[in-house]
Amino acid sequence: MATGAHTISGIQGSHRKKKRVGRGNGSQKGTFSSRGMKGQRSRSGGKSGGKLRGIKQALQKVPKLRGFKSMHPKAQSVSLATLERMGEVGVTITPTFLKEKSVIKNISHPVKIVASGELKKKLTIQGCNATKAAAIAVEKAGGTLSF
Repeated sequence: MATGAHTISGIQGSHRKKKRVGRGNGSQKGTFSSRGMKGQRSRSGGKSGGKLRGIKQALQKVPKLRGFKSMHPKAQSVSLATLERMGEVGVTITPTFLKEKSVIKNISHPVKIVASGELKKKLTIQGCNATKAAAIAVEKAGGTLSF
C-alpha cells in the first residue's frame, strides 16, 4: 500500500476526544451539561466576554506599536579616531579591510565614517559613506574619499 498524506494517522493518544455535552443523563454530564444551574453563562451563546478577564490589565500596560521598521539596514559607524588607529599610509580602507580588522560586523551593511576624533594620516577610503564633517577632515589630512 502506498503511503501518502491521506494514509498517515496520528500517534495513539495524541488527540483527545472533544467533550460531548448536552447528551442526556447517561453521558455523565447530564441535566445541566456541566454549565451550572442558571444564569447567562448557562445559556447558549452566553460565554462571551470571559476571555480577556485575566489578561486585560497586562494588555493595557503594553504600549501601542507606532512607526515602522525600515527594510534598509542601518549603517555601521566608524569614527575618525578608529581610522587613525587602524589605518596605515598606502593602504586603501574598504569595508572588507574594516571587517578583517573586526571594526565592523557585516560587509553587506553600509559603512559610514563619522567625525569623532582627529585624523592626521593621509588615507584613501573607498566604498564608505561619510558625514560632511568627516569628509572635510579626511581631505584636510590629505586623503581621498570615494564611494
